[in-house]
Amino acid sequence: MEARAMHKGARISPQKARLVADQVRGMAVGRAESLLAFSDKKAAVLIRKVLLSAVSNAENNLGADV
Repeated sequence: MEARAMHKGARISPQKARLVADQVRGMAVGRAESLLAFSDKKAAVLIRKVLLSAVSNAENNLGADV
């Protein structure tokens, strides 16, 4: 099961965001969220919001318990 969320109009370079996104790609949600919560990069804040939005979308639209 896959839920998607996007953040459009982010004021950050794709390269900087990709560095953080590559770290959490493929991780479990809980582990990725804790890694992003303690990261000091700007992209971590933005990606954490997108991750939590995707979790919320999955719970609401797919009926999944994440």
